[in-house]
Amino acid sequence: MKIVQLLPELNEGGVERGTVELGRELVKRGFESIVISNGGKLVEQLENEGSKHIRFDVCSKNPFSAIWRVFGLRKILKKLDPDVLHVRSRVPAWLVYFANKSLKISIVSTVHGFNSVSSYSKIMTNADHIICVSGSIKKYIQKHYDAKKEKITIIPRGIDLVKFNPKNLDEKFIKEFKNKFELNNKFVVSTVGRITQLKDLETFIKGIAITQKEIPNTVGLIVGGIREDKQKYFNMLKNLVKTLNVNVIFTGSQNRVAEIYHLSDVVTSSSKKPESFGRSVAEALALNTPVIATNHGGVLDIIEENENGYFVEIGDENSFAKHIIKAKKLKFDGFNYVKNNFSLEQMVEKTIKVYKSLEK
Repeated sequence: MKIVQLLPELNEGGVERGTVELGRELVKRGFESIVISNGGKLVEQLENEGSKHIRFDVCSKNPFSAIWRVFGLRKILKKLDPDVLHVRSRVPAWLVYFANKSLKISIVSTVHGFNSVSSYSKIMTNADHIICVSGSIKKYIQKHYDAKKEKITIIPRGIDLVKFNPKNLDEKFIKEFKNKFELNNKFVVSTVGRITQLKDLETFIKGIAITQKEIPNTVGLIVGGIREDKQKYFNMLKNLVKTLNVNVIFTGSQNRVAEIYHLSDVVTSSSKKPESFGRSVAEALALNTPVIATNHGGVLDIIEENENGYFVEIGDENSFAKHIIKAKKLKFDGFNYVKNNFSLEQMVEKTIKVYKSLEK
């Protein structure tokens, strides 16, 4: 089968990484894997792992260029003649909707997030089959768009258990990273992801400040890139760190996130907006690191409270700190837990089953 995945860009983020990983696994299984996007830093990895990349603007929301992009995309799709189009975001979904009218290629959509309820967002349910990354997402689209349950399959984002395996870590990187940021003999609490208001990093910083009163050698790590439009927010966070005199380090974007999860004593997710799945949570658990997360969204499917982590309410820095301290004592086999429930292999096999169900 020939599969074409479409998403806006191939930069950092769970959707992007999932697209690249699925492409690699499809190639291993003898599928022809093609990705259409506006490019990004993961293109090189994608192509090195056997997928083909076609750079095309399925990113811009500019309505004035949309008609020309529809025609351009139709031309590309007609030439490729794929078996399945897999759309992963709203702009590509709309472009595919119009470009595919005469081509009639089977469409799969993956609903990755709790998008605002609108006719614009509804396009993600206008597919031959819909993949939801969590039970929470399934309930959301059924409630707001009357999506038919027979068209929906829940497929959690798969965790790469070669990369996120305690036995396969780069010990040299861990040593150098700990030396660079002076983390030796420290109680390390991390949060990983793009720096954005939705991550509620203010609560993380305040929670670390409270934790330091109980555990003085606590260090908070904020691991993630800063887009230009988030620079003002980033400056506010730096000022908050200074005002509270708290030991929080901004490491910037990092490629070796498995190693960072492993060297951390606790990983946190303080998002205001519910995570559609909570990939970083599952990845951290696979490295046997406990997780504290806000009590909503896809993470409800992942964390087993009192076993491998805890839930807290949004914006409650006191509860955040309290549970960070409690999590220090948790011991569990996270790798096998994730292997049995959220592995990349499971995701790939279930996705292929969806593709094959649409074969003409």
